[in-house]
Amino acid sequence: MSGTVTTEKRAHARAHDRARLRRAWNSVAALAILAVMLFPVYWMLSTALQPHTSIASADLVPTSPSFDNFTEALDSQGGSLVTSLVVALGAVAVCLALAAPAAYGLAHFGLRGSRAIVFSTLITQMVPGIVVANALYSAYAELNLVNSYLGLILADASLGLPFAIVLLRAFMVSIPTEVVEAAMVDGANRFTAFVRIVLPMSRNALITSGLFAFLFAWADFIFALTLNTTDDVRPVTLGIYQFIGAHVSDWGAVMATAVLSAIPAAILLVVAQKYIAAGIAGGSVK
Repeated sequence: MSGTVTTEKRAHARAHDRARLRRAWNSVAALAILAVMLFPVYWMLSTALQPHTSIASADLVPTSPSFDNFTEALDSQGGSLVTSLVVALGAVAVCLALAAPAAYGLAHFGLRGSRAIVFSTLITQMVPGIVVANALYSAYAELNLVNSYLGLILADASLGLPFAIVLLRAFMVSIPTEVVEAAMVDGANRFTAFVRIVLPMSRNALITSGLFAFLFAWADFIFALTLNTTDDVRPVTLGIYQFIGAHVSDWGAVMATAVLSAIPAAILLVVAQKYIAAGIAGGSVK
């Protein structure tokens, strides 16, 4: 009897050791993959801290780090960063203002062909951006929206609008209609119920949709290049493109500009991480 117990303990110990070894290897593999993925970011930051250097001559580890490149980047691209921030926030506002009521209508109004509408919304994201940009330019030229903040905000809002509609609809489908009906029985009209009941309940999905709309607008290059013929409205993506042409031999300043342009998006991702997870999980219920 004791021999059987000893054998079971040894088998359990071997299984425990194998599980620990497997977890250790998984951790090592995950760290290796993470290091490969983050190396370009590290190289970008390392080069930015080395003034008057090129890609080929940059050291792996900065021996004498300096913030001169960041000073130069702010002097030349500070206005572009502000422009990108204004355009991205405006695009988020327009995107959510259109996507939220559209998603609610598709989720609760029982419209015929709602599934086809959602599918068509997804299909629009497959259209190449350059095709849309060229078509918009002709319309913008007639409406005097070329080289304007409003024109770029509307164009960039269209990048995140399909995703926002699909995500918000998937979340709002799970909201019980009884909750809205109870609010209407208490005297609220449908719009008031939507604003005071549905939108607060959809907070996580709204934050997730807004964040992705911000990232789409912040990273836009095609619309910025096509819909602007002057430097009156120059987002940071277009600023970096022009900056590379003027400072192709000084990659430290170029990398410093890239680091500065990545900071707002990184901060938003870190701050809104829990809301993103909750919003995507909630949107995947249906």
